Amino acid sequence: MTDRPITRALISVSDKTGLLEFAKALIDLGIELISTGGTAATLKAEGLAVKDVSALTGFPEIMDGRVKTLHPKVHGGLLSVRGDAAHETAKLENGISDIDLLVVNLYPFEATVAKNADWDETIENIDVGGPAMIRGAAKNHAHVTVIVDPSDYASVLAELQLTQCTTLATRKKLAAKAFSRTAAYDTAIANWFNGQNGEATPDYFTIGGPRLQVLRYGENPHQMAALYKTSDKRLGIADAKQLQGKELSYNNINDADAALEALREFDETACVIVKHANPCGVAIGATSFGAYAKALACDTTSAFGGILAFNKILDGKTALEISKLFTEVIIAPSADAEALQILSAKKNLRLLLLPDLKSQKSSLQIVKSIAGGLLVQSADTVSIDDMVLRVVSKRQPSPQELSDLRFAFRVAKHVKSNAIVFAKDGATVGIGAGQMSRIDSTRIAVRKSLDASGVNGSVLASDAFFPFPDGVEAAAEAGASAIIQPGGAMKDDDVIKAADAAGLAMVFTGVRHFKH
Repeated sequence: MTDRPITRALISVSDKTGLLEFAKALIDLGIELISTGGTAATLKAEGLAVKDVSALTGFPEIMDGRVKTLHPKVHGGLLSVRGDAAHETAKLENGISDIDLLVVNLYPFEATVAKNADWDETIENIDVGGPAMIRGAAKNHAHVTVIVDPSDYASVLAELQLTQCTTLATRKKLAAKAFSRTAAYDTAIANWFNGQNGEATPDYFTIGGPRLQVLRYGENPHQMAALYKTSDKRLGIADAKQLQGKELSYNNINDADAALEALREFDETACVIVKHANPCGVAIGATSFGAYAKALACDTTSAFGGILAFNKILDGKTALEISKLFTEVIIAPSADAEALQILSAKKNLRLLLLPDLKSQKSSLQIVKSIAGGLLVQSADTVSIDDMVLRVVSKRQPSPQELSDLRFAFRVAKHVKSNAIVFAKDGATVGIGAGQMSRIDSTRIAVRKSLDASGVNGSVLASDAFFPFPDGVEAAAEAGASAIIQPGGAMKDDDVIKAADAAGLAMVFTGVRHFKH
């Protein structure tokens, strides 16, 4: 098959980035331009020769522009197999001319949803004709070049300026990108509709979005990885502004996301330190410096090479203290000039700013790939503020114990199961994560706490119920004074009796926070 010169292009774009320069270059190559609506008006305003699509079809744009390119003279020009006798006859009989290049980017549906537009405006930003043309041109990539992204203008133009043709390899690559774009676009629409209808588990599940970054590698150097953006309206690590440091790695992003999610539990000034997706120190304080010092004291060993997240401005005093420890990533809503100057000496340290740390709760699902399928669930957005706490022990917790219990349970929500968190005075003092038995998580939390201040006088939070009294007994032996847990075990009575025997206060939440 011989590549044919491009002689006619149809351009219809919402994103007009680079449009005029590209269109002028096409005209300079003798390529006829056909266009629609606002795109045609933009080109004509610059004095460029462009033919309205209605002149091509002999049919006016109608219904507020909903119907303009849905016509045989458009789709026949895109879909005809060049050189096929039957197709050539059909074109001749129906006055259809080939369209060799299609340049379309779609109505800004995702941006419309992101700005919380009303129902009618959102519906009007669902593109129909654009995806139809894109799919037709991409299907017929043997003969037609399709561009859906302004970033591809330069490479296509470079080929055209050499031979007035594009290569088959280029057309295949652009076709794949075109189908990926329409798939992601339809995914955004489907997810919006499902959200509007309250469908948590729709009959068909789709996920997609634009690639933001090709990463150096995945969890390990032999794994390939990339970062993509979804239509979740809540801001996250993918939206943060990186001020300095090396490129973020897959593990950096994963850990930073874990730190940010834990940080969002707190309105008070807080610091979260994460290592390998688990919090290794969390604290609240009067200042960022105070919160950091308390969080670091929980586990100074694990904090080495960790991720730090703050929900208040990063000041110079705190930055100076952080600079004493090797840190991979810092996340904060802002940083003052002194902090920026101090951290600038750490060339490899990644500093990320994300002003809207609280934002809104995620409306999307948590997705985990398995062999042959996907596991999908709604995000765990339940807060301890939503729970009805029930004291089940003979002894009532003191106000300070209750405050620490609530703090500890917020943290336990973000620790991998089985999760045990000891806390005292608004700071974690021992964390046990990811063990196969809850008693082992308890023992690990106690052992790690001994490297710091110990757990004497602290409270304990468990992400799920204690199946046996042994965990309670271990906590009491270590010096804990109160426990918060979901309850619901067959041996709840025995667990409560163990708490009473040890003089511990025990609170049930009725809500479990497994995190695998």
